[in-house]
Amino acid sequence: MSVLPLVFTSGWASGINAYAVVLLLGIFGATGVTDEVPASLQRTDVLIVAAVLFLCEAVADKIPYVDSLWDTVHTVIRPVSGAVVGALLAGQSGSLSDIAAGAVGGSTALASHFVKAGTRMAVNTSPEPFTNIALSTAEDLGVGGIVTFAMFNPQAAAVIAGVLLLIGLALLFYLWSRIRRFRRRRAQRREEKRLAHASPTRPPG
Repeated sequence: MSVLPLVFTSGWASGINAYAVVLLLGIFGATGVTDEVPASLQRTDVLIVAAVLFLCEAVADKIPYVDSLWDTVHTVIRPVSGAVVGALLAGQSGSLSDIAAGAVGGSTALASHFVKAGTRMAVNTSPEPFTNIALSTAEDLGVGGIVTFAMFNPQAAAVIAGVLLLIGLALLFYLWSRIRRFRRRRAQRREEKRLAHASPTRPPG
Protein backbone atom coordinates (compact mmCIF):
# COMPACT_ATOMS: atom_id res chain seq x y z
CA MET A 1 0.00 0.00 0.00
CA SER A 2 1.33 3.45 -0.89
CA VAL A 3 2.51 5.60 2.00
CA LEU A 4 1.47 8.78 0.16
CA PRO A 5 -1.75 9.35 2.19
CA LEU A 6 0.19 9.16 5.45
CA VAL A 7 2.87 11.48 4.06
CA PHE A 8 0.22 14.00 3.01
CA THR A 9 -1.57 13.82 6.37
CA SER A 10 1.63 14.12 8.38
CA GLY A 11 2.66 17.07 6.20
CA TRP A 12 -0.62 18.87 6.85
CA ALA A 13 -0.31 18.20 10.57
CA SER A 14 3.36 19.26 10.64
CA GLY A 15 2.38 22.68 9.33
CA ILE A 16 0.22 23.13 12.43
CA ASN A 17 2.26 21.35 15.11
CA ALA A 18 5.37 19.59 13.90
CA TYR A 19 6.43 18.47 17.36
CA ALA A 20 3.12 16.73 17.99
CA VAL A 21 3.49 14.82 14.73
CA VAL A 22 6.99 13.59 15.55
CA LEU A 23 5.93 12.69 19.09
CA LEU A 24 2.80 10.80 18.02
CA LEU A 25 4.45 8.92 15.16
CA GLY A 26 7.34 7.97 17.43
CA ILE A 27 4.99 6.68 20.12
CA PHE A 28 2.88 4.75 17.62
CA GLY A 29 5.97 3.15 16.17
CA ALA A 30 7.55 2.34 19.53
CA THR A 31 4.37 0.75 20.86
CA GLY A 32 3.84 -1.38 17.75
CA VAL A 33 0.68 0.35 16.56
CA THR A 34 2.23 0.65 13.09
CA ASP A 35 5.32 -0.55 11.30
CA GLU A 36 5.32 2.45 8.93
CA VAL A 37 7.33 4.62 11.36
CA PRO A 38 11.13 4.47 10.97
CA ALA A 39 13.32 3.63 13.96
CA SER A 40 14.87 7.12 13.92
CA LEU A 41 11.56 8.63 15.06
CA GLN A 42 11.16 6.04 17.81
CA ARG A 43 14.41 6.85 19.60
CA THR A 44 14.04 7.89 23.23
CA ASP A 45 16.04 11.10 22.80
CA VAL A 46 13.89 12.14 19.82
CA LEU A 47 10.70 11.48 21.78
CA ILE A 48 11.94 13.46 24.80
CA VAL A 49 12.98 16.48 22.70
CA ALA A 50 9.69 16.37 20.76
CA ALA A 51 7.69 16.17 24.02
CA VAL A 52 9.53 19.16 25.55
CA LEU A 53 9.12 21.28 22.41
CA PHE A 54 5.47 20.24 22.14
CA LEU A 55 4.87 21.53 25.69
CA CYS A 56 6.64 24.79 24.84
CA GLU A 57 4.45 25.22 21.77
CA ALA A 58 1.31 24.33 23.74
CA VAL A 59 2.02 27.32 26.00
CA ALA A 60 3.34 29.83 23.44
CA ASP A 61 0.55 29.03 21.00
CA LYS A 62 -2.12 30.22 23.42
CA ILE A 63 -0.68 33.68 24.18
CA PRO A 64 -1.72 36.53 21.84
CA TYR A 65 1.15 37.93 19.72
CA VAL A 66 3.53 35.37 21.21
CA ASP A 67 1.81 32.80 18.99
CA SER A 68 2.48 34.92 15.89
CA LEU A 69 6.13 35.32 16.89
CA TRP A 70 6.35 31.55 17.39
CA ASP A 71 4.77 31.00 13.96
CA THR A 72 7.33 33.34 12.36
CA VAL A 73 10.20 31.36 13.86
CA HIS A 74 8.63 28.11 12.63
CA THR A 75 8.09 29.25 9.03
CA VAL A 76 11.14 27.20 8.11
CA ILE A 77 10.99 24.56 10.86
CA ARG A 78 7.51 23.22 10.08
CA PRO A 79 7.95 22.70 6.31
CA VAL A 80 11.39 21.15 6.86
CA SER A 81 9.93 18.85 9.51
CA GLY A 82 7.10 17.86 7.16
CA ALA A 83 9.60 17.11 4.40
CA VAL A 84 11.91 15.09 6.66
CA VAL A 85 9.06 13.07 8.17
CA GLY A 86 7.66 12.41 4.70
CA ALA A 87 11.04 11.24 3.39
CA LEU A 88 11.56 9.00 6.43
CA LEU A 89 8.13 7.44 6.03
CA ALA A 90 8.80 6.80 2.34
CA GLY A 91 12.19 5.29 3.11
CA GLN A 92 10.62 2.97 5.63
CA SER A 93 7.92 1.66 3.30
CA GLY A 94 9.80 1.77 0.00
CA SER A 95 6.56 2.51 -1.88
CA LEU A 96 7.44 6.13 -2.72
CA SER A 97 10.73 7.86 -3.48
CA ASP A 98 12.26 9.91 -0.65
CA ILE A 99 12.46 13.04 -2.82
CA ALA A 100 8.81 12.85 -3.89
CA ALA A 101 7.67 12.20 -0.33
CA GLY A 102 9.78 15.08 0.99
CA ALA A 103 8.29 17.41 -1.62
CA VAL A 104 4.73 16.36 -0.75
CA GLY A 105 5.26 16.57 3.01
CA GLY A 106 7.16 19.85 2.89
CA SER A 107 4.80 21.67 0.51
CA THR A 108 1.72 20.50 2.39
CA ALA A 109 3.28 21.57 5.69
CA LEU A 110 4.14 24.98 4.23
CA ALA A 111 0.56 25.50 3.03
CA SER A 112 -1.02 24.51 6.35
CA HIS A 113 1.56 26.61 8.22
CA PHE A 114 0.54 29.71 6.26
CA VAL A 115 -3.10 28.97 7.06
CA LYS A 116 -2.31 28.64 10.76
CA ALA A 117 -0.06 31.71 10.91
CA GLY A 118 -2.46 33.86 8.90
CA THR A 119 -5.46 32.83 10.97
CA ARG A 120 -3.58 33.66 14.16
CA MET A 121 -2.67 37.11 12.84
CA ALA A 122 -6.36 37.74 12.17
CA VAL A 123 -7.36 36.45 15.61
CA ASN A 124 -4.75 38.66 17.27
CA THR A 125 -6.60 41.74 16.07
CA SER A 126 -9.03 40.97 18.90
CA PRO A 127 -7.76 42.01 22.38
CA GLU A 128 -9.22 39.04 24.28
CA PRO A 129 -7.09 35.90 24.71
CA PHE A 130 -9.88 33.32 24.82
CA THR A 131 -10.08 32.90 21.04
CA ASN A 132 -6.36 32.09 20.92
CA ILE A 133 -6.74 29.47 23.64
CA ALA A 134 -9.78 27.87 21.99
CA LEU A 135 -8.18 27.86 18.53
CA SER A 136 -4.89 26.45 19.81
CA THR A 137 -6.68 23.69 21.73
CA ALA A 138 -8.76 22.81 18.67
CA GLU A 139 -5.60 22.64 16.53
CA ASP A 140 -3.83 20.36 19.00
CA LEU A 141 -6.82 18.05 19.25
CA GLY A 142 -7.29 18.08 15.48
CA VAL A 143 -3.66 17.16 14.81
CA GLY A 144 -3.76 14.41 17.42
CA GLY A 145 -7.04 13.02 16.13
CA ILE A 146 -6.17 13.00 12.43
CA VAL A 147 -2.65 11.60 12.89
CA THR A 148 -4.11 8.85 15.09
CA PHE A 149 -6.87 8.16 12.56
CA ALA A 150 -4.24 8.00 9.80
CA MET A 151 -2.66 5.02 11.53
CA PHE A 152 -5.82 2.98 10.93
CA ASN A 153 -7.30 4.56 7.80
CA PRO A 154 -4.67 6.67 5.99
CA GLN A 155 -6.76 7.29 2.87
CA ALA A 156 -9.73 8.71 4.78
CA ALA A 157 -7.41 10.77 7.00
CA ALA A 158 -5.73 12.23 3.92
CA VAL A 159 -9.12 13.21 2.48
CA ILE A 160 -10.04 14.95 5.75
CA ALA A 161 -6.68 16.72 5.86
CA GLY A 162 -7.12 17.85 2.25
CA VAL A 163 -10.61 19.22 2.93
CA LEU A 164 -9.38 21.05 6.03
CA LEU A 165 -6.48 22.51 4.06
CA LEU A 166 -8.80 23.80 1.32
CA ILE A 167 -11.18 25.29 3.91
CA GLY A 168 -8.24 26.91 5.68
CA LEU A 169 -6.89 28.45 2.46
CA ALA A 170 -10.35 29.81 1.63
CA LEU A 171 -10.66 31.26 5.13
CA LEU A 172 -7.21 32.80 4.87
CA PHE A 173 -8.19 34.49 1.60
CA TYR A 174 -11.34 35.82 3.28
CA LEU A 175 -9.40 37.15 6.28
CA TRP A 176 -6.54 38.65 4.27
CA SER A 177 -7.86 42.24 4.47
CA ARG A 178 -8.05 41.98 8.27
CA ILE A 179 -4.55 40.58 8.40
CA ARG A 180 -3.21 43.45 6.28
CA ARG A 181 -4.80 46.01 8.60
CA PHE A 182 -3.23 44.24 11.57
CA ARG A 183 0.21 44.34 9.95
CA ARG A 184 -0.16 48.02 9.04
CA ARG A 185 -1.10 48.92 12.62
CA ARG A 186 1.83 46.92 13.97
CA ALA A 187 4.23 48.62 11.55
CA GLN A 188 2.78 52.01 12.52
CA ARG A 189 3.31 51.30 16.24
CA ARG A 190 6.91 50.29 15.57
CA GLU A 191 7.49 53.50 13.61
CA GLU A 192 5.95 55.61 16.37
CA LYS A 193 8.21 53.95 18.96
CA ARG A 194 11.24 54.52 16.75
CA LEU A 195 10.42 58.20 16.30
CA ALA A 196 9.79 58.60 20.03
CA HIS A 197 13.21 57.16 20.84
CA ALA A 198 14.89 59.17 18.08
CA SER A 199 13.40 62.57 19.07
CA PRO A 200 15.83 64.63 21.24
CA THR A 201 14.82 65.51 24.78
CA ARG A 202 14.46 69.22 25.40
CA PRO A 203 16.40 70.68 28.34
CA PRO A 204 14.26 72.06 31.17
CA GLY A 205 13.37 75.74 30.62
